[in-house]
Amino acid sequence: MRAVRLGIAVLKGFLAFLLLAIVVMVFGNVVLRYGFNSGIDVSEELARWCLVWITFIGAALALKEGRHLGVDAFVVRLSRRGRSVCFFLTRVAMLVVSVLFFFGSLRQTRIDWDVAAPVTGLSTGLFYGVAVVFSLAAAVIMAWDLWRLLRGRLSDAELIGAVAEET
Repeated sequence: MRAVRLGIAVLKGFLAFLLLAIVVMVFGNVVLRYGFNSGIDVSEELARWCLVWITFIGAALALKEGRHLGVDAFVVRLSRRGRSVCFFLTRVAMLVVSVLFFFGSLRQTRIDWDVAAPVTGLSTGLFYGVAVVFSLAAAVIMAWDLWRLLRGRLSDAELIGAVAEET
């Protein structure tokens, strides 16, 4: 568990770095364009790539922490057994989708690996590769949730799946 917490901390740090990079690149480009009538072409493409990576890695972290939107109006009325059945069915469906997403994104990454991005010249496989990372992370999270369910190690709150936020 310590390695998982460390990995999550590293990913959160990476997300912060990517967000900082976007802010610096976009703000720098705005200043250069309006102040000096120039700009850095690479920054637009890299900022777009950073945003895509933030989206997918953030989605994986939100999945791990149970922070995605959920509607619990039906599930809260069920018994623990009913909640367990719903949890099992949803996690299996999500695992199947994650596996399909993995193979599709892997195929797309391989197709575009030798294609150069128009401005940076980097492989566009790096752009699509984040979907491979996300789908692997999502599949591991779903498998771990199913394992914990089958071992009886999920609390009632975890079976509901929605995180209540106070406003």
